[in-house]
Amino acid sequence: MMKIEGLIAATFGAFHEDGSLNLAPIPDLVEKLIKDGVAGVFICGTNGEGPNLTIEERMAVAEAYVKAVNKRILVLVHVGHTSIAESRKLAAHAASIGADAISAVAAFYFKPGSVQNLVNSMAQIAAAAPSLPFYYYHVPALTGVGMDMIDFLRLSEGVIPNLAGIKYTAATIFEYQACLNYKNGKYNILYGYDEMLLSALAVGAGGAIGSTYTFAAPLYLKVIELFRQGNQPAAQQLQLKLVEMVRCLLKYSPIPAQKAIMEMLGYSLGPCRLPLVSLTKQEAAALKVSLQEVGFFEELDKHYAKKLSAVDAK
Repeated sequence: MMKIEGLIAATFGAFHEDGSLNLAPIPDLVEKLIKDGVAGVFICGTNGEGPNLTIEERMAVAEAYVKAVNKRILVLVHVGHTSIAESRKLAAHAASIGADAISAVAAFYFKPGSVQNLVNSMAQIAAAAPSLPFYYYHVPALTGVGMDMIDFLRLSEGVIPNLAGIKYTAATIFEYQACLNYKNGKYNILYGYDEMLLSALAVGAGGAIGSTYTFAAPLYLKVIELFRQGNQPAAQQLQLKLVEMVRCLLKYSPIPAQKAIMEMLGYSLGPCRLPLVSLTKQEAAALKVSLQEVGFFEELDKHYAKKLSAVDAK
């Protein structure tokens, strides 16, 4: 079964000013992410505004990413929907276009009433693409479904044959650690809170999926490198800088704030769709100042300067 190592960038949705879907930025964004060293992309999820897209739009986004990536990194397609039937269509489509894996959140309107109910729901979705690894997307802060994930893994055995693991987006590190070690690490448990990456590494994480990896992957990869070298003080200091960056963007609606950061870095992804609202010019300017004050852009510039120096030396 698939075991992802490294960072997967949860990419953002791109729209024209009139709110229509814009696929044009995807190829350039993919090239940036490959150069930054990510292992793959997670598309049409929370940060990709998947719930705000029609399934036709989600299919178009998936096709654009699969084409742009061209098997150079992994493409994980989020297929979660309030309707299992629509999720199944998205799952089958992802398999047909050559995606590498699929993932789905729990239904977030009519919520599963038990772990077994959740497993049965995910089994129907996963069965629509039996050839693809399936990751349950555990994000209780958004879905309101906060069930025991060890029970989920236990009850899924034999019911979801293509279950690869969990995209675990919750602060309960103790449960995350238990999932990592369930049946001697049988499943691939990818951590989902970027600001807690170092904490996840400390309990055994090998891979993670997150939105800020779309614009700050090199710094998080440095955290991983320092941790694996045993240089805990340096890893802690760099993780702290990234925590300060996240604290800056959390003063605003997180997705619009992160799209504003992408704009600051030269990647224009357009507005958000209601009920999400883009930052005002004043808010974006204030966010930029706060990011400058915590040294975020300086840290990024250091990385890219080092990379250029290494290329020039060859």
